Amino acid sequence: MRHRPFFRWVMTLGVLLFGWSAYLYASYPETRQIDLTVISEKPDGRCTVRWKDPYSDGGRWRATAYQCDPDRDALLKAPNYDEDTGYGWDSGFMFTEGRHKGDLEPSLEEKEPYGLSDALVLIGLALIAVGLIGGNTRASIRLTGVRPKTVARARKLYEIADQVARDHARARDAVRVTWNALRREQIDAKLSAVPVARLFKEAPVSQAVQDVQAAGARTARDVLDAGVPGLEHMGMDRSSAEHAHTAARLLADGIGATLSVRVDPVAPGPHTVALLVALQVLLEAGAEAHQTARAGEELAGELERVLTEAEPASGYLSMLRAGREQREIARSAVTELRSLMAIAEHEGHPARFTQTSVDLLRVPDDQNLGLSARADFESRTSQYYGLLAQVVDSLPGWVGDLQGRPPTTPSQH
Repeated sequence: MRHRPFFRWVMTLGVLLFGWSAYLYASYPETRQIDLTVISEKPDGRCTVRWKDPYSDGGRWRATAYQCDPDRDALLKAPNYDEDTGYGWDSGFMFTEGRHKGDLEPSLEEKEPYGLSDALVLIGLALIAVGLIGGNTRASIRLTGVRPKTVARARKLYEIADQVARDHARARDAVRVTWNALRREQIDAKLSAVPVARLFKEAPVSQAVQDVQAAGARTARDVLDAGVPGLEHMGMDRSSAEHAHTAARLLADGIGATLSVRVDPVAPGPHTVALLVALQVLLEAGAEAHQTARAGEELAGELERVLTEAEPASGYLSMLRAGREQREIARSAVTELRSLMAIAEHEGHPARFTQTSVDLLRVPDDQNLGLSARADFESRTSQYYGLLAQVVDSLPGWVGDLQGRPPTTPSQH
């Protein structure tokens, strides 16, 4: 359920009422206190008063009905105040600006803007107080369970766990890429040794085949590179072009299925050097690199899920914005994060993850055609072939070293 900011709206309403009151007060005309002569007065305070208007021509006297203060001292009332005239005395306020300049301000007992302004002030202050107290109380309850440091530590652990898994996957991918390139190179070499004429069983070779040979497609490799459209462009009819291309494709598949790739460390090509360098990285990382990477991948997966649930607990603002159900899930997730981090630290995972990542990024010096990797391959050939078999899942046929010896049974890494 989404958070509803009830107290925030209460406080906002209080501020608006307070502002309205201030506006009424500021827009009310200025006044000054003056003496009033009470000409007549009733017991309930209703009276007729007279005052001098200094803003009129000649400062004339004015009279009007007014609500006097019935509780003022009896000495201020008629006829005690002035025995000669029988008038009483009271005070009031006269407008000194605006369109009512010189008029007498209504008495407090009558309806007037000041009363509305005062009421708005009281209501506004009450609402502001309710908003502040209720909002802070509610916020303090909502903020229980905020653990930014715990979430930050869990994120750091997730990063190093995910990093070691990605570093190991990158190292294995480098082996696969270089292995496929070397294998492709040797397949291409065999296809380049097969003339176009051998792709056709009929004899003698057709004129179309001779034309294609004359155009430059002399081997099965050339046929695969040209494709059916290219062969047609060279002068071969479509039926013969499709036959040649299909035969070349089947030949390539057959060679790939039975090819025994030889790693020649004495006269290696660039693909061989790259393969040996990639294999050496994994071998130098040690037999535990695979298990460490697997543990990092599993831990990263668990942390990613829990971190998503614990996201509201990562900061006070995000927790305030979360709904009740999200907050409960976040608090439970923080507890689970603590458990996962405690287990990981107890088993020494953070240090292992970091060290394995460093080992997997420690690329041997290949400036001299990978002399280090080539020498290492000759000293432990079987381990190289065993690791290669494990990384590429399965090897077609068997792979032999320079002397033609098959490798020993692949060891587990």
